[in-house]
Amino acid sequence: MSAKLQIALIGAGLIGRAHLTRIEASPDCAIAAICDPTEAAQALAAERGVRWFPSQREMLALIKPDGAIIATPNALHVPGAIDCLEAGVPVLVEKPLAESVAAAQRLIDAQARTGIAVLAGHHRRHNPIVREARRIVQGGEIGRLVAVNALFLIRKPDDYFEVAWRREPGGGPVLINLIHDIDNLRFICGEIASVQAMVSSATRGLAVEDTAALIFRFANGALGTATVSDATPSPWSWELSSGENKAYPQRDGHCYLIAGSEGSLALPKLEHWRYEGKAGWWEPLSQSDRGVPAVEPLAEQLRHFCAVIRGEEQPITSAADAAQTLAVVEAVSEAAATGSIVSLSDPSFSGMRAA
Repeated sequence: MSAKLQIALIGAGLIGRAHLTRIEASPDCAIAAICDPTEAAQALAAERGVRWFPSQREMLALIKPDGAIIATPNALHVPGAIDCLEAGVPVLVEKPLAESVAAAQRLIDAQARTGIAVLAGHHRRHNPIVREARRIVQGGEIGRLVAVNALFLIRKPDDYFEVAWRREPGGGPVLINLIHDIDNLRFICGEIASVQAMVSSATRGLAVEDTAALIFRFANGALGTATVSDATPSPWSWELSSGENKAYPQRDGHCYLIAGSEGSLALPKLEHWRYEGKAGWWEPLSQSDRGVPAVEPLAEQLRHFCAVIRGEEQPITSAADAAQTLAVVEAVSEAAATGSIVSLSDPSFSGMRAA
């Protein structure tokens, strides 16, 4: 049996520690070092009996791990990843890939220049529910895609907003939470060509939005909507309905409704609705559940990263792919600010100019 891959953890905050737990439980890899300038990270490394470095540059000057996970604050993703690529170390970069499409492009360029693998950490793509939904939709089982409805309706606790940046523009559900759902929709349904958006802060009265309503046009001609709010008690979100993250109490609710010309699909239960014979609104609909085995997405993402390092698999989410999700998020922000339809293929759209 081959030796375990040695993985460095760059950034030891909440998500970094989640990765560390999966590394320690993995049959494929082991923790090589922790890079984070905080005293808490230094204590964590001592507790785990692994080497500690204040930064990835200091680590790379002394050791070369087989791979590295970048779990630093967003603005540090690209610099940390580029340092690793230039040292020949493949990286798993937490989402969002970067703080902007312009920054993401620097990482895309570095990957092309070095030829070293980059896996973007959109971990929900590794959930069997999402992968089965993609297979059903892309395989034509519900016919031609017609319409999509996505819901992120949840209540964040009041003390969440005691952190100052969460009360300011950029700290709300559009940029912090919606990126997960946009990436899911792109992965399942195809590319998003244009967006419209409206935002509101009427519920809490803060500078940051608490609610948004979005309209998408997909490249395949389908239309989509997304209703987003972090100010309402509701089971209609991926977080509460999928059971993926055990920190959230799972509830019985839908978060995505996907309509096709020959059938429809509701997630996360993978309820498949269709006519068995004659089609029409007078006819009875047939319903079946397309259940899948439960898999812990972060653990599966780590397994996939190890396979990417070994050259056995290609990244399920490349840097360029993740940058496209980020471009849609930027388009949503621009559409909300201007009140216009933003086309992602329009050269005047700032996100695509940057790319």
